[in-house]
Amino acid sequence: MSATPCPSCGAVGMEIFYELERVPVHSVLLLPTREEAITYPRGDIRLGFCRACGFISNTAFDPSLHEYSERYEETQGYSPTFNAFARRLAEHLIERYDLHGKDIIEIGCGKGEFITLLCDLGENRGVGIDPAYVAQRSLARPSERVTFITDFYSEKYAHLRADFVVCKMTLEHIHQTAAFVGMVRRTLADQPHTTVFFQIPDTTRVLEEIGFWDIYYEHCSYFTPGSLARLFRRCGFDVIDLWRDYGDQYLMIEAQPGSGAGRAFPGLEDDLERTAAGVATLRREAPRVLHRWRSYLNDQYAAGRRVVLWGSGSKGVAFLTTLGIEREITYTVDINPHKHGMFMAGTGQQIVSPTFLREYRPDVVLVMNPIYRDEIQRDLARLDVSADVVTVEMFASAVTGA
Repeated sequence: MSATPCPSCGAVGMEIFYELERVPVHSVLLLPTREEAITYPRGDIRLGFCRACGFISNTAFDPSLHEYSERYEETQGYSPTFNAFARRLAEHLIERYDLHGKDIIEIGCGKGEFITLLCDLGENRGVGIDPAYVAQRSLARPSERVTFITDFYSEKYAHLRADFVVCKMTLEHIHQTAAFVGMVRRTLADQPHTTVFFQIPDTTRVLEEIGFWDIYYEHCSYFTPGSLARLFRRCGFDVIDLWRDYGDQYLMIEAQPGSGAGRAFPGLEDDLERTAAGVATLRREAPRVLHRWRSYLNDQYAAGRRVVLWGSGSKGVAFLTTLGIEREITYTVDINPHKHGMFMAGTGQQIVSPTFLREYRPDVVLVMNPIYRDEIQRDLARLDVSADVVTVEMFASAVTGA
């Protein structure tokens, strides 16, 4: 047990169930040398489970170790699969909330692709706020409709008026989750009709698939549908909608300032027992899954078979560092040209472009996110590269019986 109070509900006694030592504190910084990559600062992970609200937190997290700077390269916008999802989501939100000629704020806008998409499709006005925004690396077409602020969102921006507030893939990076969501609620105190939309990874899948590649230092907060809805209600939001998308990888919530009521979603929210069971599964089965992966990669290496990892983002870093993989995989592939020639934090593999595979001729391509498998297979076919394509969850079902 940890004496640290739950950052989401304040209950004391979080149950520690998964620990890693000395993992890279960042996964998607542009690291131009192998030496810098393997010596990048490290921190510990001690995941704690709150049985009161279902929230999971890295109780060892130290926010002072983070560097959200211009070296941060998180965009997924080079993927046609992801872009199709982003456009579908933007069109859904525009239609559902009549976002035409409205004011929109995006908290944690990354390189600005989504806020620009919302504003272009709906002829809206937007403000994107992110400390790692770099205009020169944005895939979004420059738009007079959008203003960007290179900063962390805080109450000093409460003067910004908005009909709609977006926060995608940001809350999982924030340790004091109730303090943050409560702060967002206070900035909307005199804007009762403003709708907020948050998107985060869904931890249910991570627990049940023994998804150790989705556990890394930057993600200090892990939500299920129930723990997310409970947090928003506790902070004074009325929940409008709650759902999963993108192959059930992403969890979405829509809410408005209110009394903490709104719609109930019992099929999704009543998940405390399921989450507790998932925590027990990951604690029990993770060592066996890690052993199977180490044995598989060692066997491939011993047989002289070349394995490349496709996806140099956080999943790839977590996969390699958790397993301690160095010699068994030499290269990591990524479609983002800004990452080519860079190196993986912690283990130091060089990041290469897909065209590199024409010469390298791998025997196995290990896909870090199964939702991109078809896209990657099409890329390999265009490159005339024949290889076994496997995805990271290949051993989870064998161990858990799923």
